[in-house]
Amino acid sequence: MKQNFKHNQQGFTLVEIAIVLVIVGLILGGVLKGQEMISNAKVRNVVDQTTAIQTAVFAFQDRFRALPGDYALASANIPGVTTGANGGNGNGNGFVSINNERGLFWMHLANSGYITGNYNGAAAANNLNCAAGTCPRNAFGGAMMFSWGSGATGASPNAHELRFGRSIPVNVLSEIDRKVDDGIPEAGSLRTDNVNIATCRTGANATSVYNAAGGQQDCAGVRIM
Repeated sequence: MKQNFKHNQQGFTLVEIAIVLVIVGLILGGVLKGQEMISNAKVRNVVDQTTAIQTAVFAFQDRFRALPGDYALASANIPGVTTGANGGNGNGNGFVSINNERGLFWMHLANSGYITGNYNGAAAANNLNCAAGTCPRNAFGGAMMFSWGSGATGASPNAHELRFGRSIPVNVLSEIDRKVDDGIPEAGSLRTDNVNIATCRTGANATSVYNAAGGQQDCAGVRIM
């Protein structure tokens, strides 16, 4: 005997579809909000880190009457500074401008208690490729460097600069500039670094803008001291 079975095929109701869409929207909103919070936290981290280093440099100068890294009597007056380039001492000429002093800069600050970390004071070239044991990292993993020179973009004379590292997305660097300075990549006290400038900004000097549309993920910044 042949039996006929009725199969009730029922789709989603409008209410059920609406509930699913609301749930998906909440999930996506939470993910996007979480990504925004992470990005904002990294912006604050870089701003706080560079500000703390600037403050540490001024405090060190006030105490020792010399720049960290350049301090010629560091091994005699700072605990633990007996190793590193030139026995831990700078040449005392008022500039952190040679490889020995760029490495000693972080050791002097850390051993005198103005920043945290343990740095070996090894010589370091001014090229943002400093080893992790010699120079600290920014929130994105890029090596930081302090040096006398002109690593900042735009028309400016040599100065002591805190080059705060690579691996910073262009939109994040733009936000850091707006929080700290004028939001212009080649003007003011915070500027783009010469690294990857072709894809991190467009224009020149006071008319330059961050190239947010380019999506560059490896920009670098400079705070002029």
